[in-house]
Amino acid sequence: MYSRQQSSYFAHWLSLRGSDEESLTQTIASAKVDMNPHQIQAALFALRSPMSRGVILADEVGLGKTIEASLVLAQRWAEQKRQLLLIVPATLRKQWAQELLDKFELPALILESKNFNQAKKTGVANPFDVQNWQERHAIMIVSYEFASAKQAEVAQINWDLVVFDEAHKLRNIYKKEGSKIANNLNNALRNCPKILMTATPLQNSLLELYGLVSVIDPYFFGDLASFKARYIRPNIEVVELNLLRQRLKPVVNRSLRKQVQETGSFNFTRRYSLTENFHPSPQEVALYHAVSNYLSSDDLLAIGGGARQLVSLVIHKILASSSYAIQGTLEKMIKRLQDKACILDELEQDFETLSDSKVEQEANNNAPPIDEKALQAEIADLSAFKKMAETIVKDAKAEALQRVLSRAFDMAERLGGARKAVIFTESVRTQQWLFELLGNNGFQDKIVLLNGSNQDAASRKIYQAWLQKHQGSVRVSGSKSADMKAALVDAFREQATLMISTEAGAEGINLQFCSLLINYDLPWNPQRVEQRIGRIHRYGQKHDVVVVNFINKENYADERVFELLNEKFQLFEGVFGASDEVLGSIESGVDIERRIHDIYQQCRDHEEIKQAFDALREKLKPQLDKTNKETSRSILENFDTDVVKRLNIQNETTAQKLNEYQHMMLRLARAELSPDALFDKDYFIYEDQGYDLNWPQAEADDRQFFRPYDGLGKQVIAQAKAYDLSDSVRLEFDYAKLESQRSDVRSYVGKTGELIVEKYIIETKKQKKEYLLVSACTDEGDMLEAETTHRLLLVPAIAEPATIKLKQQNCLQENLKNLQTQYFAQAEQDNEHYYDEETDKLDNWQEDRQVALDIKIKQLDKEIKDMRRAARQLPSLQEKITAKREVKKLQSERDKLMLNYYEEKKKIEGEAEDLLDEAAVLLEMSARSEPLFSAYWKLEDKHD
Repeated sequence: MYSRQQSSYFAHWLSLRGSDEESLTQTIASAKVDMNPHQIQAALFALRSPMSRGVILADEVGLGKTIEASLVLAQRWAEQKRQLLLIVPATLRKQWAQELLDKFELPALILESKNFNQAKKTGVANPFDVQNWQERHAIMIVSYEFASAKQAEVAQINWDLVVFDEAHKLRNIYKKEGSKIANNLNNALRNCPKILMTATPLQNSLLELYGLVSVIDPYFFGDLASFKARYIRPNIEVVELNLLRQRLKPVVNRSLRKQVQETGSFNFTRRYSLTENFHPSPQEVALYHAVSNYLSSDDLLAIGGGARQLVSLVIHKILASSSYAIQGTLEKMIKRLQDKACILDELEQDFETLSDSKVEQEANNNAPPIDEKALQAEIADLSAFKKMAETIVKDAKAEALQRVLSRAFDMAERLGGARKAVIFTESVRTQQWLFELLGNNGFQDKIVLLNGSNQDAASRKIYQAWLQKHQGSVRVSGSKSADMKAALVDAFREQATLMISTEAGAEGINLQFCSLLINYDLPWNPQRVEQRIGRIHRYGQKHDVVVVNFINKENYADERVFELLNEKFQLFEGVFGASDEVLGSIESGVDIERRIHDIYQQCRDHEEIKQAFDALREKLKPQLDKTNKETSRSILENFDTDVVKRLNIQNETTAQKLNEYQHMMLRLARAELSPDALFDKDYFIYEDQGYDLNWPQAEADDRQFFRPYDGLGKQVIAQAKAYDLSDSVRLEFDYAKLESQRSDVRSYVGKTGELIVEKYIIETKKQKKEYLLVSACTDEGDMLEAETTHRLLLVPAIAEPATIKLKQQNCLQENLKNLQTQYFAQAEQDNEHYYDEETDKLDNWQEDRQVALDIKIKQLDKEIKDMRRAARQLPSLQEKITAKREVKKLQSERDKLMLNYYEEKKKIEGEAEDLLDEAAVLLEMSARSEPLFSAYWKLEDKHD
């Protein structure tokens, strides 16, 4: 049970007009649409500054710009701003009206000639004014042509927001012969805030960009001449283009499908991890330890010099790949030792990604003379290792692959995917060996190989057939490597069951038709692992994907590598995988790879390996934690565009805020509708009607959607806010009935005291912010923290009438005053930021105009100089006299420009100052408070 005082508190909390982020949560809670993070970010971008004249929402096609603009319209609607206009292509009017109604419960009126003329006949002066309609609370929707034809009436309305769909129709407005419709609309709506929606704002030229931005804000850039002079000229400096990009950030928001895909937020499937343990044979274990011990020696001849660390890392990886692969590598090492040559280039043929890591390769020209006895001893060791490898008949990991394939295929099919798998190996030799092994075990003619060269007979055959099939078509690019990849991917899609790929061969391919990936060899570089998985887990993948990894149970270091990649980087499970933000925050993947290699080189027993990996985890922890903390804070404070696009935590942030809001809605329902309503976790039944806070569940179960701006939700909020709470009461809180434990509140069990709740309102001509301020203390005079007081008011309570005069009123009021001061200071700081942004914009506008003057004078000087030089070369006196007159004309133009230069500069400065004065007036703040209630309180725990 809750008191009326709490009910009023809940209702006011639910309907506060505060920061854009908080207010937008209320709007999202009323929408019948699952918001994606980039859509929320775009809406917040549009709502960011009260001084903004508008923005361009320029997402790529298919990312939901309609939802973004609708969310902004819904937010303005919630703020009681009703002069809202949508200008769209005629064919989209009905679609827009339906979308607004279905998803946001926003009424819309399509205004066209028929109902416009009917309204005129009834004496309506301006049918664009919603106050003149029976549906006076409706968003006006009109076509471009109709709005242009009625520009006079459109211009008479002080629109709160105008949205242009397919706004590239306005892009040629900068031209003198530009679109008549665009010019009419621009003239009619010059001073109204706008949202321009277009997927192609930069499609043709910077001048079209200039045109769109000038529709938003005529003071964003200088005039057309100054824009051309500054940005549309040959050999423009990079610094100028970078400045242009920075200037556009406050006005253009663009998300690409690729960027949204990378955040994993847009209809993305999950990834599931499947691990297969294997136990190498005693012979395999003996070979592993023998070669590892050899690699840890300090005086190796085969891999000495600056490339030693790199070569030993590669040999470790080949050793872990397969006994077949290490045989070939050992043979090459023996041969190179016999020839007294470097092994590095030979290894690159076995291990393609070696070339990516050659940063430490050094010439070894000054190597000391080789000890012949030591050389023969090392050759003997390598020969012994090679014989050990040749005696290994069965490969435990290969057997594990054959075991797991059937199970992995079944899992992929259960998740809806096809019976296809891409197998990644780091060794070219292992790739060829697996091709033969699997071909002989049920996959004959069902395997495609992909590597850096694809010189094998099967690949060449596929390539030739593909060329013949697509001869003369645009599919054939003419690049053999690109066409080879395309041919092999097509063969995998259409005929094969397996693709066995090396790392180098897997770059730049899309395999979203396959949903099963097998890491036969697991890279130690987390960025490379994520790149692999990204081949199948990408935009367009319709099924959840399965990622298979192998764990060598006889090698503790291998287990710890998998643990690091799985737990620390979260590569194998979930919706997102490792985000760019996380992968970008760590030291380079190559460095991590080398750190892991050092562990393999230096650590031998279980405890050494454990300590070394623990140390590596601790070293990485600050980098990852710092990134998560900073990006989370950024997303909560201001939804910085560049950060949000790279974050995968946006969904969780939105869900958390929405969950908090819905919990408060449910508390209000309990307060207002009990005992007549029957409540469950997220829904309730009232007057034989079910109500649900989750709209998909509401529709599935034939319940009403319980939301703040419509129906019963709107009714109970209004009802609770209307209570007269002027009488003093005693609130008796029962901590035992609180739905979740709050230690700070619990510490006041058994205490009594006093509290005051008020609404604090800060207003400018452009914005209104509301805050609920609470002040509470104990009878002993101890002040409660504001957050604790807010939580105290969530504890179920009954209100008893009481004629009590608050003894601590002065302290409580002083505390409220301090809170008011804090919020006012924050609002001042925000306004200072908005003013600084406006100042920067106008400074740039002013500079544009002045730069244009300077450039024009320099251009005239150069033209005069060139014409004088040319005149001296003319053959006849008459021609020279004519040329001289032309030079004088240019000189006169230049001199007139120079005479007017300072007057023009002064005029521009004065105009900028006037605009800043207007901005200052718009940002002037006033504040007031509205008392809600005061009470004496007592907190008990009736379970005790």
